[in-house]
Amino acid sequence: MTRSADEKGETMAIPMAEKNTKPGRSGRPGKRWPPGRLARRHPVMSAAALVGAGLIIFVLAWFQPQKLFLSKTVNEPLPGVIQTGSAGPADRSATAGGSPPPGLQVLRSGRFRSLEHATTGTAIVARLPDGRLFLRLERLSTSNGPDVRVYLSPVPAGGDRHAYRTGFIDLGALKGNRGSQNYAIPAGTDLSVFKSAVIWCRRFVVGFGVAPLSP
Repeated sequence: MTRSADEKGETMAIPMAEKNTKPGRSGRPGKRWPPGRLARRHPVMSAAALVGAGLIIFVLAWFQPQKLFLSKTVNEPLPGVIQTGSAGPADRSATAGGSPPPGLQVLRSGRFRSLEHATTGTAIVARLPDGRLFLRLERLSTSNGPDVRVYLSPVPAGGDRHAYRTGFIDLGALKGNRGSQNYAIPAGTDLSVFKSAVIWCRRFVVGFGVAPLSP
């Protein structure tokens, strides 16, 4: 038994109509736009979304604001001191308020003062028996951040806080924003020229803290 053309057309029209009868939010038949077609219909919105995503990625990668909420603790023994067990904070801070190990000569020291971020601890310049110089940051506590460095500066503590970025010796990246750490001072450095130790953030061009280096 064959169906008439009208019956076939009526049968085929039913599923086609069903595709467009799914209600949208307003009760009208809804439409689904492919992503590519949506971007072509709204190029300004698509470009703004891409720019916003790129800006967020740039801020996170370059300024690293998340580091302000993260702390890194690094504790190092004094150079030439051999630790035989697990040392507590008092053992690692043998030069702070106490006598230095035999053969170690403390030349200069001073307590940190806060600049752009709260900073505490002690900066100590010492000489090893073999003549090598190093800066020790004792019980340091400051903020973390991107590209934070340790400087010896000719600018006294309490001077122009923007002047610390010139005339300095860069002793390297800050190993940890908390703890006690050692930083080698280049051979031949004239200590009489340098008046302070500075925790400096190159990325933001600001000082976190400064300590006077007094004999």
